[in-house]
Amino acid sequence: MTPDAVPPAGGGAGERPVRADARRNRTRILEAAEAVFAEQGASAPTEAVAARAGVAIGTVFRHFPTKPELLQAVVMNLLDQLITEVDALVKDPRAATALFDFCTRVMAISAQNRAVFQRIAETGTRVHVGDALTRLRPAVDLLLQRAQDAGAVRDDLHPDELVSLLSAICQEAMTAAWSEHIRHRALAILFDGMRPAAKP
Repeated sequence: MTPDAVPPAGGGAGERPVRADARRNRTRILEAAEAVFAEQGASAPTEAVAARAGVAIGTVFRHFPTKPELLQAVVMNLLDQLITEVDALVKDPRAATALFDFCTRVMAISAQNRAVFQRIAETGTRVHVGDALTRLRPAVDLLLQRAQDAGAVRDDLHPDELVSLLSAICQEAMTAAWSEHIRHRALAILFDGMRPAAKP
């Protein structure tokens, strides 16, 4: 997604470890930033991220020269993680109810990273759950069809409807800082509406 901020390969065999170290440092910085921002909010100092990652502050700035760039990279990294999780769900044909797991995960990511998303929005960058779901649309379509074929989800639920509903409640949960109880209630209501009606 976001290319590694490492110098181009020159051809000397000695440069390979440097590039590998740079990639490892970038990964550590992103993981540390996600943890720090989740604990302290997006206003947490970059020095705290460097300390958590175990790198010098200059290393952080070489990869992410500004705070908005670091925040944006954290969001992109979260999306990459979600894509990896969705791929795993898609590859398991036995998981007929994987669609519910996917919806739950999207809600969790939206809530856990609210501070990061808000800070990015302050920079003028639009952050919307629906954008992520649009990128995941082929996988969502497949998970929905699989759940419908298994009788776990009502046959008349359209992918556009599912994406709109899930996006709306996750966006509101993030914007309004819903409690964990309300988030679970909202998902339960959504899932009840997704399931086939009980036959008399």
